[in-house]
Amino acid sequence: MFSFQVTHSCGAARRGEMQTPHGVVQTPAFMPVGTQGAVKAITQRDLESLGAEILLSNTYHLYLRPGADRIARLGGLHKFISWSKPILTDSGGYQVFSLAARRKVHEQGATFRSHLDGSEHLLTPEGAVDIQAKLGSDITMVLDECLEHPASTSRARESLDRTLRWARRAREHFVKMKEGPYPFSNPGQAQFGIVQGGTFRELREISVEGTLDIGFDAYAIGGLSVGEAIPDMYDVTEYTAALLPAASPRYLMGVGTPLDLVESVARGIDLFDCVLPTRNGRNGQLFTSEGRLNIKNAEFAYDERPPDPACGCYTCRTFSRAYLRHLFQAGEMAGATLNTLHNLHFYLDTMRRIREAIVFATLEELRQSYRRIFPVQPVDSTRDDPE
Repeated sequence: MFSFQVTHSCGAARRGEMQTPHGVVQTPAFMPVGTQGAVKAITQRDLESLGAEILLSNTYHLYLRPGADRIARLGGLHKFISWSKPILTDSGGYQVFSLAARRKVHEQGATFRSHLDGSEHLLTPEGAVDIQAKLGSDITMVLDECLEHPASTSRARESLDRTLRWARRAREHFVKMKEGPYPFSNPGQAQFGIVQGGTFRELREISVEGTLDIGFDAYAIGGLSVGEAIPDMYDVTEYTAALLPAASPRYLMGVGTPLDLVESVARGIDLFDCVLPTRNGRNGQLFTSEGRLNIKNAEFAYDERPPDPACGCYTCRTFSRAYLRHLFQAGEMAGATLNTLHNLHFYLDTMRRIREAIVFATLEELRQSYRRIFPVQPVDSTRDDPE
């Protein structure tokens, strides 16, 4: 029940359709991040009105609260959150490894203490498969070891070797479950492997070869947007994407800015997630056709213009910059909602424009326009997890 078809190409960029048990996703696609089963500040009705076709939720957070068993008893994640379209669940690897002093990585998996109550837990590759099976998501991710940056070549190799061993265990467990009586609500669930290796080309190649040898439904590029220079991120993305199968979607995890989306699609990427549009919206930063706009700035106190005159979203059709600034200054929740609505509209509309540009072979023109609007800045912490 999971498949992928490329319908158009423009250089390395691909326009396609990804079939899942809960519907088709037009690619390249951006997944709003609903870590705990909810995209912060907005509702599922808002997401549908924006045209979101797939959401991302997180194994670590849902396992700790409310618990995978409870979600399974309540009919699975789709029913629990009232979302009928596709869902991808991250394995929780990044969240576990970001706990630093609260976790210990070993061959069996990762032992960690909950950020909620300090209770101790063990997350194994097999356990991550089991949790995501209970959640019933359409796409699941294997448990990987997320490498810190910077890291030495030897440290990166050690990490990627462990990730490959974990990936094989996860795949074997996933296949065994599929071959037996599948106990949960989504028998069409797919599993993605994750390529690691830091910023080292030779290690990325080793990781690709090992992950392909295991064999997954599709593949993701992990371990980027963690502090490396933007040119390094683009270089690793381009090099790694070219090594992945053309017949499978390629997912770049945790990336990125609007410019990153365009640049990465041009390098062969099909699927993205990132907290920037929602997190930055709550903090008063809007992504617009004229660049980034910090709505909290005093210059907007009497500004009657919409946040983005070229945007047709509800926020821009209805409210002024002055009003949005007032909401932010007053600490009103409506400000976070309206900012988030706009930012997600901008991201999803960017993906629509990218798909059209691939079909009409105008992607380079679109890329140059985004380079003018969003000049490269110091690295955003796109893999921070306040969501």
